[in-house]
Order: sequence, then structure tokens, then C-alpha cells
Amino acid sequence: MSISVGILAPDFILMDDTGASRRLSDYRGQSLILYFYPKDDTPGCTTEACNFRDDYSAYVEAGVTILGVSPDSPKSHAKFKQKFQLPFPLLADEQHDVSELYGVWGQKKFMGKEYMGVMRTTFVIAPDGKVKKVFSDVKPAAHSTQVLAALKE
Repeated sequence: MSISVGILAPDFILMDDTGASRRLSDYRGQSLILYFYPKDDTPGCTTEACNFRDDYSAYVEAGVTILGVSPDSPKSHAKFKQKFQLPFPLLADEQHDVSELYGVWGQKKFMGKEYMGVMRTTFVIAPDGKVKKVFSDVKPAAHSTQVLAALKE
């Protein structure tokens, strides 16, 4: 399944970095950045998360909530979040059910090896719960700037 602009973002419940359950529909009524990334504390994922962190005040000012999702455990997320002082929740999709639901789990290739994993993708979700924008094949370094620009559209 692939999630496209204009459809209602599929609801889900995942555990966050503190062990609390987060339900997507609990964020209805606010703008949301739902970003999927492959792995905690790896170069690209750290760059992406730290750019969201560095631009965090602009998101707060715009009334936007950020949620990061990867297949890592809540414990891994807690370490990653603490190490880089990330001010937003990280959700554990250990069985990659939500990644599959959103169409971001698939065949990847790295250094000649093929494997299944998360394809770096971000969804901008409007207050009504509908997908407003989808960023695929995300380049971590410039991504937060792209997302902020899209919020102004």
C-alpha cells in the first residue's frame, strides 16, 4: 500500500521512547510531521534528526508536532534521543507493521547487498488527519528545510 496526498493517514498505536503508547489519531486537530527513518544513531538518520531538532522552534511556532518512526526499540530510541537532545517523540515500529502500512518498508541496496528496510520518507499530515504532502527518497541534510518550506505552501 502506498499513502498518497488527500487520503486520511492510517491510524496506528506505537510505543515511544519512554514506553508510552502513542496513537496517531490523538494528534487530530494539529499539523503533524510523521517521518520514517531506517536506524537510530547512524550518520544519515542522525543528520536528519538533528536538523529537525535545530529547527524545532520553527515547528513549534508553526504549531506542528514531529514524530519520528523507525524499527528500533524504545530503549534504543531513548538512548538516541538523549545522546542528541532530540525534543520530539521517537516511535518504535519493531515489527515494521506501520512502515508496511505506510508503504515505506521495502527492498534496499547498500554496498552491493540487498535487504529489507525503511525507505526514508516523511508525511505532512493536516489537522483533519489527511496527508498534505509526501517526501520520498529524502536527503537527510536538506530535509528539515524542505519540510518547513512545504508547511508555508
